[in-house]
Amino acid sequence: MTPPSLKTALLLGAASFGLAAAQPALAQDLTIAIGGSVTSLDPHFYNASPNNGLGTHFFDRLTELDANAQIKPMLAESWKVIEPTLWEFKLRPGVKWHDGRDFTAEDVAFTIQRAPNVPNSPGGFGAFVRGVKRVEIVDPLTIRFHTAEPYPMLPTDFAQVLVISRHAGEGATTEDYNSGKAVIGTGPYKFSAYTPGSRTRLVRNDAYWGGRPDWANVDYRVISSAPARTAAILSGDVDVIDTVPSSDIPKLEKDGKVQLSSIQGLRLIYASFDRSRTDNPVFVTDNDGKPLATNPFNDLRVRRALSVAINREALAERVMENTAKPAGQWLPPGAYSYNPEVKPLAQDIDGAKKLLAEAGFPQGFKMTLHTPNDRYPNDAKTAQAVAQMWTRVGVQTTVEALPWSAYSMRANRQEFGMRITGWSSSSGEASSALVNIIGTYNPEKRFGASNGSRYSNPELDALTTKAGSTMDDAEREKLLQQAVKMAIDDVALVPLHQLVNTWAVRKGLQHSPRMDERTRAMDLKPAKG
Repeated sequence: MTPPSLKTALLLGAASFGLAAAQPALAQDLTIAIGGSVTSLDPHFYNASPNNGLGTHFFDRLTELDANAQIKPMLAESWKVIEPTLWEFKLRPGVKWHDGRDFTAEDVAFTIQRAPNVPNSPGGFGAFVRGVKRVEIVDPLTIRFHTAEPYPMLPTDFAQVLVISRHAGEGATTEDYNSGKAVIGTGPYKFSAYTPGSRTRLVRNDAYWGGRPDWANVDYRVISSAPARTAAILSGDVDVIDTVPSSDIPKLEKDGKVQLSSIQGLRLIYASFDRSRTDNPVFVTDNDGKPLATNPFNDLRVRRALSVAINREALAERVMENTAKPAGQWLPPGAYSYNPEVKPLAQDIDGAKKLLAEAGFPQGFKMTLHTPNDRYPNDAKTAQAVAQMWTRVGVQTTVEALPWSAYSMRANRQEFGMRITGWSSSSGEASSALVNIIGTYNPEKRFGASNGSRYSNPELDALTTKAGSTMDDAEREKLLQQAVKMAIDDVALVPLHQLVNTWAVRKGLQHSPRMDERTRAMDLKPAKG
């Protein structure tokens, strides 16, 4: 995978993305079923894949990462560096909002201001606009971004932020988006109806700048139960499902009405420690059930013990049934800034017990491992397997599995001691995780927006910041690789496995799978003829 580089950005920025868009097809309806719950239609409320996937139907970004995480122009036709701390973006002419008004630089400026400032956001988008210190509107289709220091990742960061209109968004609350009132985008589909946790109905935007969409109506459903999703695609009730359960793959492969679509994903499934407390950790006790005086997860030896206790090969092969790869870091091999020196740890039971004893826990302790049960393929099953591995080294672990809608909010309030979750580095490089889930939580600096564990390492933050201001791609990659090693050596998180993204699609439809795992109507084409 090539780096999201300045050179690449400049070359691709001059291309015309709209010309390659799909041409009109016969009016048809499409029904999509996803496993993860959509928690809001506010495009800046929560940086979660289900929300982002749905949001791309209504809203566009300045830049776009394609199915293989390569940067392309979108609402911005081109971009360039004027000075080391000044970027200029030329916006696409003729783009209309769903209500017919013109898209201009004013809307982009408003978006940059709002994205990091949504009230009650459980994990927002501040990290992706943190490089911008000042916005300068040159004319309606030219906008400049001033940065405090050189910032080569700006075009890549903008590929994560959906652009909203000033006229519809000014003063609008998250509830105004959920009601549909403020869902006025430039995207290929318009809002029709939204039932939280259940379904969203979309209608075609015939005036879409990228070409008339293929589907007249899209029914975007949430079916959190994996067996129910499989049953829905087999019965013909839906046209496509995501997060296909590994146990159902053989059955789906044999069904003549269904085809599978897969790609190596960018999502890491990992275990995360609560580091927000120095004493009285939640859901962690001694072997008699009494509170601990100190938080054991603040001891590197404990973190290393829990990491080395895991048999990652077994998780990938048996639990995930070969639909995942053992992980030692958060990017797959071949990605820009993947560190080839950081390998998945081999299980070492004796080594784990020794580390626990050195940390003062020769008999281990008790804890609860929290996990979603409807968000990632085999999430609760993975948690049960990990709990057994930890129990084997003396850390008696029980599992509590929750629906994603409840789990995600509680996790971001530091209500769990140990949890299993996932992160998709949709930018295709290491800084996505370094800034968002590992960087020290600091809203003012727009670091750590999704750092629910409250892990903090100032030395790592400094290295991440240095990499982010290094314009040379090769030098930046070396710094990011150093940061990857530092984070893993400090066991900022416990990598488990990298998912292979798999969809089941009705026979006759053409599907383009995405590394970022988003499920979109735009990636499905009707049968020809």
